[in-house]
This record gives sequence, C-alpha cells and structure tokens, in this order.
Amino acid sequence: MAGRTMYVVPYLMGPVGSAYSRVGVQLTDSPYVVANLRIMTRMGQVALEHLAANPDDFVRGIHSLGDLSPDRRFVVHFPQAATIWSIGSGYGGNALLSKKCHALRIASVQARAEGWLAEHMLIVGVRPPGGQRQYIAAAFPSACGKTNLAMLVPALPGWEIETVGDDIAWMHVGADGRLWAINPEAGMFGVAPGTSLDTNLNALRALDHHVLFTNVAVRADRSPWWEGKEPLRPAEMLVDWQGRPWEAGGSSPAAHPNARFTVRLSQCPTARGAHEDPRGVPISAIVFGGRRASLAPLVYEARSFTHGIYVGATLASETTAAATGKVGVLRNDPMAMLPFCGYDMGAYFRHWSTIGRRLREPPKVFHVNWFRRGQRVVACGLGSAKTSACSPGCSTASRAVALPERRRLASCRRPAVWISPT
Repeated sequence: MAGRTMYVVPYLMGPVGSAYSRVGVQLTDSPYVVANLRIMTRMGQVALEHLAANPDDFVRGIHSLGDLSPDRRFVVHFPQAATIWSIGSGYGGNALLSKKCHALRIASVQARAEGWLAEHMLIVGVRPPGGQRQYIAAAFPSACGKTNLAMLVPALPGWEIETVGDDIAWMHVGADGRLWAINPEAGMFGVAPGTSLDTNLNALRALDHHVLFTNVAVRADRSPWWEGKEPLRPAEMLVDWQGRPWEAGGSSPAAHPNARFTVRLSQCPTARGAHEDPRGVPISAIVFGGRRASLAPLVYEARSFTHGIYVGATLASETTAAATGKVGVLRNDPMAMLPFCGYDMGAYFRHWSTIGRRLREPPKVFHVNWFRRGQRVVACGLGSAKTSACSPGCSTASRAVALPERRRLASCRRPAVWISPT
C-alpha cells in the first residue's frame, strides 16, 4: 500500500435511524471500491452520526489491491475483533467489504451472540388483489434467481410486488412474536448475463441511469452488452470484458459470466420505501431454493418451522459462475449460507432453533425449484414468456408491460461505465 492513495469510507448498513443498523469503516486503495460503496451503502456523514452513539461499535475493514496475483490473494475475517483484511482482489465481495464480509460473515457471528439472524436472503412484499401485503424472505445460492424474484413482474392480474432487498436480510424477533427483517444494503450488485426484458424487466428499468457496470462488453456507442440482453446485428463488433475486439457470434463470451451491475435500490420501480423503514417488515414466509435439473419438486411446504430448518439445512444446488470451481456440480449449500456463515454450521442450525422457540407466530417455510427440466409447468408466475428461471415449457406470458415501453428499453443507449478486469 506504500505510495498509494488510501480512501477512508465510513458506511451505514441498514435504514437510517434503525436500532438494527450497523456501521463499518473500510480503508481501501481502490477508487472502484469507493464508487461501489457509494451506491451499495449509506456512506459518509450519516454513518458518522450513527456511530456517535457508540463510537467503538463498528466493523473495521482493510483492503488493498496488492499486485492482484491470485497466488497472493487473502481474505481474512476476525469475528471477535469485528475486523476484515482483504489483499489482492479488486472485485465483488472480496473488495466491497460491506457486502458478504461484513453483512454476512461478521454479522452472522454478531447475530448469534445477540439473538438475531444475518441471512443470505431477498425480501419481497406480495399483495393480492384487494388483499393485505405479506412479506417473504427467500434464500438461494448466488446466481440462482434472487434478484429476478425480488423484482418479479406478476403475470396474474391485480397482484402487486414490492422489492425490499435482493440479497441480504437481517432478521429479529419482534415484540409481537413475529420475525421482522431489514435490508442492510442500499443498492443491488446483480449478475448481468441473462438479465433482459424477458427475464427481469424491472432490473432493466433500474439500469436506465446512474449505474456502474463491471466486466460487461461494450458496443460501439458505449452502451453495455451481455449475453441474453438483446440480439446483436450480424458481424457487429464490440469490446469484450477483457478489452479485446469481439465479433457477434464469437465462440467465447463477450461479457464475463459473472459480470455485474451496481445500482441504487431506490431506482427499482418496485421499491416502494419499505427498505428505508427503520422498523423493518414482518416476515410471513421463508422460501429456500436452488438450481436442480431433476429430483427436487417445483414447490413444497414444510410441516413446521422446525421442519423448515431441516429443509434449509439440506438445501443443495448446482454450482454457477458466481462460485469458484466447476459449473453445474451439485453441492450442499445449507440455507445458501455455506460460503458466508462466520462460524460452524452445527452451531448455526442450533441458533436457528433457538430463534424458532422465541417466535409466537413463526413464518411458514417452503422449498422451490424452478430450474427442474423435463416436465411441463402450467405457470411459474414470472412475468415472461421464457426466463432463465423457468422450467422448459413454462407458458407464463408477460402481460404487465406495454410493447412500446419494452421497445424503448430495448433501444436505450445510455452511456456505460466500463470497468476493466481485475
């Protein structure tokens, strides 16, 4: 780090004024990290004001790009000292220490000690026609559809979706005996490949402006492109994610399979303000799911909250580009927390049981698998004719968006921020 400009970034995880929000301070030599934290967290003076009430209660993060050698890459957590060291990586959760490092690995240890839960879960509100809004927390491994589900376009007339969070939930037992959740993040760090007007219309709307793209391809007009976004012209030339010329139809991907977008949650059309509520939202149901081509059924309900813990503990999913190693290998990923839990999983399951005994109105628990192949599904509820999260043969059709708007979004050519690979 000698000779480099270092940035001191105080940030707040959680809504302003919430008793459940926490402060972190990251020291970094990466301007890219600073730009991302500005979107992903509530950064700056608001964090210092929250910290004033308890000046010693914050997570300390030290990050340096180092020489970016994979052989000298270290990401180390010290839960007892609420400290994170990250050296040698400039990308994703290895560099944005507020995200998985703080909000899950360190926070899960704090949650166990203090009697709450830090989970790898989206939070979404669902309201039927003329009914009351219910909030759902859902755990899926990375790149298995959390963001798509959080921004669902209902295919059923009169239904309404509210996006509260797409990745992380901090859940507490309320005075009413229900489970309440906040989203500690202020932005979304979503997987770009496969995101399109068909698979996630609301994400495309959110990406209309003030967005940071990482490791995507770039068209001649400087607009971002990735596989699945929109068709290219025959022989169209782009710059791929490594900065090389790339011709449409090339054998290698133009965008990295784990290319990302960073955008403020408030830009999502289905974000209606609950993500800023200091009280959080009451959770009526918890959904576990993964990417399974066979065996696991489309949906089933746990018999009780205790049985639901077992359902989450035995969760398995086929690996994706968001994880290290070979893609498509079936891996046990209990509650989608295997890479993110800050302590041993046996104690983690016991902690869930302890929380369950405190709940007077526990949420219902479900398991879903909308990646199953070889069977026809009448309707999966996603607002598209064919999505990356649909079983083959799904007949759901988008009826919520007028065609002219879809064409406008498809032809949008806002300037992109292109980040070279790290």
